[in-house]
Amino acid sequence: MALALEDKLKRLEEIVRQLEERDLPLEEALKLYEEGVSLVKACEELLRRAKERVEILTQEVEV
Repeated sequence: MALALEDKLKRLEEIVRQLEERDLPLEEALKLYEEGVSLVKACEELLRRAKERVEILTQEVEV
């Protein structure tokens, strides 16, 4: 099941907090970083789609 934008952002915050601790082994830090990058891309895609929907709705209202 896909996470909602808010859930993705919350997970990103958790990852940042964990990475800032600096007590992590390199391999674990890299895995968290990779997960974070993936979440950022997913959030960008969700926001892009939402923007497109808003633009379409706005155009429909203006017609």
